[in-house]
Amino acid sequence: MHIVRQGYPFIAGALVLAVVCFIAFGIHIAVIPLVLACYFAYFFRNPEREVRQDTSLLYSPADGTVMEVSEFFDEEYLNAKAKKVTIFLSVFNVHVNRSPAEGTIKFQRYTVGEFLPAFNKKAAFENERFAMGIENERMKILVIQIAGILARRIDNWVNLGNHLDQGEVYGMIKFGSCTELVVPEDVEILCKKGDKVKGGITVLGRTKA
Repeated sequence: MHIVRQGYPFIAGALVLAVVCFIAFGIHIAVIPLVLACYFAYFFRNPEREVRQDTSLLYSPADGTVMEVSEFFDEEYLNAKAKKVTIFLSVFNVHVNRSPAEGTIKFQRYTVGEFLPAFNKKAAFENERFAMGIENERMKILVIQIAGILARRIDNWVNLGNHLDQGEVYGMIKFGSCTELVVPEDVEILCKKGDKVKGGITVLGRTKA
């Protein structure tokens, strides 16, 4: 289990506040920021996961609960009929995002927007979002990080042209959010609404041979 470096300022700040509260008010008040520091360490965790490389499978890009599986025409990257899996991340889920497939980053787009609750259907269209297109020899896919009412910062640690291994961590959304996976129409979706998924472990889709 690791903690991503983006969590260090939150943890350190809470610990400093705990010391100040202890000196000024005693242990009963200091325990509040101390518990908060423990939560930040928990939230920014990045558990080690052994991802089985399989070009015929698409893994979940995030931990959470499947909110919706739908079909639509993607005009952002695939420019074709597509299927979309929407995953809601609560404040207790692991929040690092993982690449569903091996491939090269061919597209990135950051969109400034609102901060509606991630479970709100309008969030996918109106909220702050970061879309990333990945391409390999078999297909093109799109992964979208969407901010929520508490998620005020989307972190993405990769650039155009970077190569990602299947299951490789590429970014995170801070505090409650939503992640979408957009795949070609001919991909077989292996999950349904309400399913609990884990990034790099749960198989969301399978490509045809």
